[in-house]
Parts: sequence; C-alpha cells; structure tokens
Amino acid sequence: MEFEIWWLLGIPLFFSLGWIAARIDIRQLISESSSLPKGYFKGLNFLLNEQPDKAIDAFIEILRLNPETVELHFALGNLFRRRGETERAIRVHQNLLSRPDLPVEQQTQAMFELGQDYLKAGLLDRAEETFNQLVAGQYAIPARKALLEIYQREKEWLRAIDAAHALQESGAGGRQKEIAQFYCEIAQDELVHTHPEAAMAMLEKATATDRHNVRAAILTGDIHLVKGDIEQAVLAWRRVEQQSVPHVALVAQRLMDGYRKLERPHEGLNLLKSYLAEAPSIDLLEVVFKATLELESVAEANQLVSNELRRTPTLLGLDKLLDARMMTAPPEVLPELSIVKNLVSGYAQKFTRYQCTHCGFKARQFYWQCPGCSKWETYPPRRTEELNVMN
Repeated sequence: MEFEIWWLLGIPLFFSLGWIAARIDIRQLISESSSLPKGYFKGLNFLLNEQPDKAIDAFIEILRLNPETVELHFALGNLFRRRGETERAIRVHQNLLSRPDLPVEQQTQAMFELGQDYLKAGLLDRAEETFNQLVAGQYAIPARKALLEIYQREKEWLRAIDAAHALQESGAGGRQKEIAQFYCEIAQDELVHTHPEAAMAMLEKATATDRHNVRAAILTGDIHLVKGDIEQAVLAWRRVEQQSVPHVALVAQRLMDGYRKLERPHEGLNLLKSYLAEAPSIDLLEVVFKATLELESVAEANQLVSNELRRTPTLLGLDKLLDARMMTAPPEVLPELSIVKNLVSGYAQKFTRYQCTHCGFKARQFYWQCPGCSKWETYPPRRTEELNVMN
C-alpha cells in the first residue's frame, strides 16, 4: 500500500517537471524565431501564397543582409528542383555562387547543386561542364555518377566506358555489367552500319569485361549471320543456354531459322523442345508450337500446348491452346470457340509484357536498359504472368 501512495504523490511532481520543460522549450523557440530576419517570414509567406518568384527575391535579399542564411538557400533550391521548377532552382544556386565571400566548401556544394539543376532541366552540356569541375574534390563520386548518366543519355558510349572505369577506380563499386553493355551498344551501332569486324571487336571486349553477358552472345550470332556463316551463328546463339537458360527464349526464333537454313529443321525443333522442358516460356512455346505444326502435325502441336498448360497454367498458354483446338474443331463448334478465343486473347494481351524488377516499368518488348529507370539488365526474359505463376 505504501508503494502505491508514493506513486500517487509523485504524479504532481512529474507534471510540474513537464510543465517547466515545456516552458523552457517555448522560450527557446521564441528566442530563435525572434533572431530570424523579417525577410525570412516575408519570403515564407510568399511561398505559402504560391508566389515563388517573390519568395526568391525575398530570400536573396536575406542572404545579402545576413550571409548566415546560406543553408536556407540550399534548402530552397532543393525544394524547387524536387518540384520540377528547375529555372528557380538554378537562379537560387547561381546567386549563391556569385557571392565572393562564400566559403570554399559551400561554393563547392552550390556548384554540385547547380549541376543537378542543369541535369534535371535537361541542360546536359552545362551539367557536364559543371560536374567536370568537381571530379577531384569531396563530390568526386556523385559528380562522376552524374557524368556517367549524362553520357548514357547522349549515347556517348566510349565516354560512358571511361566514366564507369573512373568510378571503379574511385572505389564506387564494380561497373562491369554496365561497361559490357556499353560495348554491346557500340557493337549494335557498328552492326547497323554493316561494320561486322568492328562490331566483333567490341563484343570481344564486352565478353572480356563480363563473361556472363548474354547480349554479347546474341549479337555475336547476329554478326555471323550477316557474314553468311550460319553454322557459327547457331553455335553463338546456343551459348546463351550456358549463360542463362531463360534467355534462350530471346534467340529461339533465330535458332529455328538458322537450322532451317542449314537444312536441319528437325534438329532445331528437338533442341528447342529440350530448352522448353528445362525452362517453361510462353515466347519459346510460341516458336516450338509453330515449328511443330510445320514439321510434325496438328495433333502433336495440340498435345504440346496441352502439356505446357498443365505444367504452367496461364492465360497466355490457354490462348495458345485455343489456337490449337480451333485447327481441329468441328465446324459446328467453331463460332462458339471463336468467341471464347477472342475473350481469352483480350485478357491475355494485358499480360504479354515484360516488367522491370527495379522500377516496375512494363513494356511489350524486351529491353536491356529499362526506359523507365535506365537501369541495365533489370528485365527478366519472361512475361509478367509467367513470373506471377512461378512465384
């Protein structure tokens, strides 16, 4: 009982201590607020009334009269940049840089923020010039990352390779995957301009940089095809299986066409069937299905799709099964079967997309670099519905 009484007597004491602490905090807040220049509240009022230009003028005037408010300007500039108001952000940071009495550390920070403003605004030349001035100081790593982003946007792949190597040397982590992709981009351009030897040289560098790079193997096959060496093209495409079986779906049609040109289509079909047994794929099934119809029979194609649907039940697979069923269905049931087929196809189309594992961006075609977040190799070589079923 004594214990409970003492606790009851202590409640007023705790209340009093809390009241005193609150009074101290309020006095401190009032003291700090009164030390702020009046222009601060004037600028804040302009911001709240959605008059950012007048707010900038007010804050710049504060900086002129009270240089200690530099951090306020950094916060304001970052706020404008995040909101997409890059012209105002540039103006704030340029004003900071124009001050001759600004400490070197804050000048460097203002220059880095200005570079980010230019980058966000798409002024890549100005951004590049700004970040190049920062590659030797405290902002070296973020500046080099920004330069790497700029060179990728401009598709200056050789400069991107140099920037990625510089990042590696500065201790920012390995960049082998990106560097290999940059070499593949150059090879792709050379192949488009029918320079197969130059393209092959780039792919050798890509493979030396990242031996797991699937794209290099695919492009190597494409180069052999351009040169007319079908046998070597097929061998190059078959190497994809050794690197990543799921990616075989990306070269399935190439392989089937190659074996046809070599007059060994049944060998190609059997190879693709073995790939399909190892790694189910709607895209791979599509190629195998058509080849089975051509080289074997409708019944075999029908059985193939039926087996795959049991193994991996998807709307995309069902759509393919209905294709097979309509080929052998009696004429009297074709109208009804056609209605079902159209309904299933409509829904199935929603799932015929690839999805970036980093940002979730969906696309109908496969990308090595995501159009949404610009990350490399973030698209699995399977459609979204397949991934959901597998998970």
